[in-house]
Amino acid sequence: MLDLVLSALLLVAFLPLMVLISLVVAVSSAGPVIYRQSRDGLGERPFTVLKFRTMYANSTVDLAELLLADGRAMSICAKPRHDPRITPVGRLLRKTSLDELPQLINVLRGEMSLVGPRPNLRPENQTLPSEDRAKRLSVKPGMTGLWQVSGRSSTTADEAIRLDLRYVDQWSLQLDLLILLRTLPAVLRTRNAR
Repeated sequence: MLDLVLSALLLVAFLPLMVLISLVVAVSSAGPVIYRQSRDGLGERPFTVLKFRTMYANSTVDLAELLLADGRAMSICAKPRHDPRITPVGRLLRKTSLDELPQLINVLRGEMSLVGPRPNLRPENQTLPSEDRAKRLSVKPGMTGLWQVSGRSSTTADEAIRLDLRYVDQWSLQLDLLILLRTLPAVLRTRNAR
């Protein structure tokens, strides 16, 4: 109920900003305004996550190639240091997490929660031990979570998984409210965001 009520209120409150972002994304580079991607949800069921597009459309550069160039392997939280696929507007949207506002629609649809583990790609989830993967996917993925308010992109893959599993083990309405309250300051600081 909290997810439905808050996501509906936030959608109404952020609608003017979302319209503005849509116009800026549309004018700044060719391609769709909304980016859709399949992610693993509750019980490992796939769903389509919605975000504002932050990359050039039809980029031929592969994430695995970029990570390899950085000497890194595919994992949870793995992001290249310099990603040529990201547009200048996209960098700002990612730094401020405004690219994730369309996920409020995912929350309204019941595919996500406001708080929970990050919704990951299937190849990212496949890197996890099966027990950790099953526990992580025993709750809905969230727009924000314990790892996002504990370091964002500076968090290592192991730390992110540990925080997600701790969240699942310690879930309570009080913890969700605490994470929601800590999300805005974490986003406003824009530290460790990529």
